[in-house]
Amino acid sequence: MNFTKMHGLGNDFLVFEDDGQDWSALAQKLCRRRLSVGADGILVVLPSEKADIRMRIFNSDGSEAEMCGNGIRCFAKYVYERGIVKKEEMTVETLAGIMTPHIQTVNGKAENITVDMGKPEFGRKQIPMTGDGSAFDVPITAAGRSVSVSAVRMGVPHAVVMIEGTEDMAVLGPAIETHPVFPEKINVDFVEVTDRENISVRTWERGAGFTLACGTGCCASAVVLHEKGLVGRRVYAHLSAGTLLIDYLEDGRVMMTGPAEEVYSASLAQI
Repeated sequence: MNFTKMHGLGNDFLVFEDDGQDWSALAQKLCRRRLSVGADGILVVLPSEKADIRMRIFNSDGSEAEMCGNGIRCFAKYVYERGIVKKEEMTVETLAGIMTPHIQTVNGKAENITVDMGKPEFGRKQIPMTGDGSAFDVPITAAGRSVSVSAVRMGVPHAVVMIEGTEDMAVLGPAIETHPVFPEKINVDFVEVTDRENISVRTWERGAGFTLACGTGCCASAVVLHEKGLVGRRVYAHLSAGTLLIDYLEDGRVMMTGPAEEVYSASLAQI
């Protein structure tokens, strides 16, 4: 059984072409670091009746995610360079809808990839989030502490938490992820604002824990901070292993630009 290890700014995935496996069980087995191949999740390539190609994403705990910003860049690079979809602008079916990666090539290889991430959703029902009123600046108690969260759906649900200096993110992340106000759990983005064009983001991903990068998290953070008047429409999101460019367009769409890297390809002798 063949697979390819890829990453988007350190957010790493095992890419498979669908052959009817139990992908949830396989993700739990293969994504364990030090005990197996190790990854944040699995990407599966499938045919689509609605788009050029279809992507499924499974987190390391076996749960299936609607979308993944770093994952879709890796996915686009994989299918483009293998001739599965030989288009520099392709459509990809996901559980969050049809996404459109735009591939910038150098010598026939996919380098930076821009993805139209669609429009954010701010309603509590769409996120989903219990209660009424605005989903911004909502006080909750997590891990015994009072925390202000601003939630948005960017294909997947995100809670943005502003921090200053050192915070116990490893404790707050899982406590916010599983807070009762978020009935389907939530991704948690800890952000610091440097200036109106630069932010730092660290994401505790629902079903995966801390990752080195989260594309949807950077988009969600940029959108929330812009709506709060703290940054402009173009933001550089600085992560542990690099930077993503986020453009929050006037029409409400969010464009994400960043790299994707292939690490190696291999075969599993046994599963």
